[in-house]
Amino acid sequence: MAKIQMKTPLVEMDGDEMTRILWAWIKETLIEPFVDLKTEYYDLGLKHRDETDDQVTVDSANAAKKYGVAVKCATITPNAQRVEEYGLKEMWKSPNGTIRAILDGTVFRAPILVNGVKPTVRTWKKPITIARHAYGDVYKNTETRIPGAGKAELVFTGADGQETRKTVFEFKGPGVLQGMYNLDGSITSFAHSCFRYALSIGQDLWFSTKDTISKVYDHRFKDIFAELYEKEYREAFEKAGITYFYTLIDDAVARVVRSEGGFIWACKNYDGDVMSDMIATAFGSLAMMTSVLVSPDGQFEYEAAHGTVTRHYYRYLKGEETSTNPVATIFAWSGALRKRGELDGLPELQAFADRLEKAVLDTINGGIMTKDLALLYEGEARGVSSREFLEAVQGRM
Repeated sequence: MAKIQMKTPLVEMDGDEMTRILWAWIKETLIEPFVDLKTEYYDLGLKHRDETDDQVTVDSANAAKKYGVAVKCATITPNAQRVEEYGLKEMWKSPNGTIRAILDGTVFRAPILVNGVKPTVRTWKKPITIARHAYGDVYKNTETRIPGAGKAELVFTGADGQETRKTVFEFKGPGVLQGMYNLDGSITSFAHSCFRYALSIGQDLWFSTKDTISKVYDHRFKDIFAELYEKEYREAFEKAGITYFYTLIDDAVARVVRSEGGFIWACKNYDGDVMSDMIATAFGSLAMMTSVLVSPDGQFEYEAAHGTVTRHYYRYLKGEETSTNPVATIFAWSGALRKRGELDGLPELQAFADRLEKAVLDTINGGIMTKDLALLYEGEARGVSSREFLEAVQGRM
């Protein structure tokens, strides 16, 4: 069989632990037999990031800006235990955070639905997409341990030398202190991405912050969204028959739980981190969640929404068989290939991505799945190993 030809390479960002193993298996069984795969490869495994002083992460993000479409494996964000385990030079920052900051993008995450796995929330009938701002906030914070009594101040020195000061807190004893920031430009890019994505898929857009408490920081997000909507998007939304809706995040949570789904929920960075995990778990599994980073300049980076599955990796190293769910990683590849085909005018590559996703869903709906889904599946289900599942999907392809 002649393989499908590509014009422009994908930026391939390899990762860590069990997902790195799955990454190679997915390419071997589901992509390379059918596609003459062209990628520009970057090894974002923790050891190589350490060897390059994390320059490889920066290089991969810049390659994504150059080529327009990237696909990324899950990676480790090291803590103190990982620094010791891997003998790292330092505690490197999150690769996802670095890539998001360079691309200045918004992360859109949505559950992958299968017939036999019903959401925990009984009212949900349609996917809920989380749009997560991907810049600043707690992920770019500066923090310190306060040793004892003293005054903490927020100080800004302007380019003209003018200084403003605000007292944060008068410490009477030890504590902790954190400062974080954001940019009007990044918030504006986030808003544009959300409005445009809503229009592209024809779904309502919700946005939530806590502006009643954070009267400057969160309120700036609210104001930028409102101004941009009135200025540039209201007419298009009304024409498309969709709505933009703002509410406080605690009210949004209550509304989401009572809803039937089928909308986009835009959240600040940390809110989106937490809520996307909640949505994924309530729909079934983090391994059944798509994730795409969309930049305001039109670059796309597809990834799985979960971690590196460390526990399964240690079992794999012992020679034991694992049943790690590869669906989110497969859908990262299919999403990237579909977008590459769309941008390059290759309908056969787009059709391949559609067939690959259908083969995955048909395999699960036919009762063959990894064990995490088999525990949730309503009907006859056979829990198989990761390798057996990929081979079953390949058989359908």
